[in-house]
Amino acid sequence: MNTQVTGVIVVGAGGAGLTLATELALAGVPAVVLDRLPGRNLQSRAGAIQPRTAEMLALRGLLDDALGRSIDYQLVGGHFAGLPVPLDYAAWDTPYPHPVLLPQDQLEAVLEDRLTKLGGEVLREHRLTGLDQDADGVTITVTTPDGDRSLRGRHLVACDGAHSSVRKLIGAAFPGQAATIRMGTADLLLTGDVDDGPGGHISSRIRTSPEGHFAMITPLAEGLHKLIFSGPRTMTAERDAPVTPEEVREVLRATHGGALDVAEILYSSRFSNASRQLEHYRHGHVFFAGDSAHIHSPAGGQGLNLGVQDAFNLGWKLAAVLRGEAGEELLDTYQTERHPVAARVLALTRAQGVVMGPERDGGLAELRDVLTDLLRLPDANRYMAGVMSGLDLRLPSPDAEAHPLLGLRMPDLDLVVDGGERVTFSELMRTGRGVLLNLSDAPLAAAAPWSDRVIQVRARAESGTPAAEAVLVRPDGYVCWAGGTGLTETLTRWFGPAAFVGEGPVGESGQEA
Repeated sequence: MNTQVTGVIVVGAGGAGLTLATELALAGVPAVVLDRLPGRNLQSRAGAIQPRTAEMLALRGLLDDALGRSIDYQLVGGHFAGLPVPLDYAAWDTPYPHPVLLPQDQLEAVLEDRLTKLGGEVLREHRLTGLDQDADGVTITVTTPDGDRSLRGRHLVACDGAHSSVRKLIGAAFPGQAATIRMGTADLLLTGDVDDGPGGHISSRIRTSPEGHFAMITPLAEGLHKLIFSGPRTMTAERDAPVTPEEVREVLRATHGGALDVAEILYSSRFSNASRQLEHYRHGHVFFAGDSAHIHSPAGGQGLNLGVQDAFNLGWKLAAVLRGEAGEELLDTYQTERHPVAARVLALTRAQGVVMGPERDGGLAELRDVLTDLLRLPDANRYMAGVMSGLDLRLPSPDAEAHPLLGLRMPDLDLVVDGGERVTFSELMRTGRGVLLNLSDAPLAAAAPWSDRVIQVRARAESGTPAAEAVLVRPDGYVCWAGGTGLTETLTRWFGPAAFVGEGPVGESGQEA
């Protein structure tokens, strides 16, 4: 059996896997993407991208395509536990202050199109059956329609979902809480009086019944809707049991009376509120991202966003190590930065599950009222908006001098670069390299030895200001230095040892002179 050799093997072509693959392809790192399915999963599944994910897609020029595929329905703010108070994302100074209704299959189409343009591809009907790793890399066995084949890579990233084959093959424990609630989701055609107004808060789409039924209906296309539901029958159904029209009708009768009926179910699946997380995201040369690393209930629309952001964090780091620019220690920061983020999301989704769940011991209605009043307070609303959107994340930057922007995402400033060209900061990030934005008149000669990895751009800010003469931004859009001391140390930490000594900053357009 011949063995194909590559840099990175990506297992799973969902949101996390495709994001990671596009990041590697952009960096020129060879990768192979495997998926067990014969084609892309066309069910909508995760239905929204949060503001921070939208910002990250904009960094790579992917957002316009994503918005072109989004649902023409303007969600008003975010939500916590479906409570009737919109979370004000605009308080976090983002260009995208509303969740975007973008079915997961459409985001995956955007990512796969970009991957194809970068020269990559997804190998379909490739099912992982064996995995061995040694000191130098990983060798896997894959079953395909043409027989078994062997692949070897320096690293493997498992993006193969909640029931990860990689996790099982290496015996990684997946501790957490077992399911207490079972739910279903379906893309379906409905008849009757369907509310398809132009927009609104997600709380207006949720209906419940005293018997424990739950239904949330959102539009997908003309006549097509997504239903997330539960009820007594759903709670006892087997995970692989098909969703039937009778089961859905029972929920709709309980939550909407006789106003709605099912004409046809196109796609459906089941899920639960199980909450689990790997203790370690790295096992030797094997990394985990997305649902293979953490699972939780979909409350608050976090899952797809969490996986995509995992991939943005890991992709540039893997590329830097495989290109020989940085040491293996850079890869350890994936665990330290992303594990706490998912742990917080798991805690938040469990809390939301309690608030959204059926009354058990009394007092739940009063708890909802208290939380609703709290979320109407501007400071509380801003705090929760930052948590739910991912906009509040602050990463450690141990070498840099303290600054209010340090560790936060870089604002998407309107800039005029030397020469007069007008750009947004996100446009400077399209190459996937670091960016040193110099807002002063003097060149930053100390950064010249990193000009093969970091673009230095001299510019003037037209809107907003980072309150620093210069900022260094990682490829994933986070500020790791904002003026003052520690520039050389910060460059070395995130971009590896200096390569050579140059003669000043890059050219006016941000390209190497």
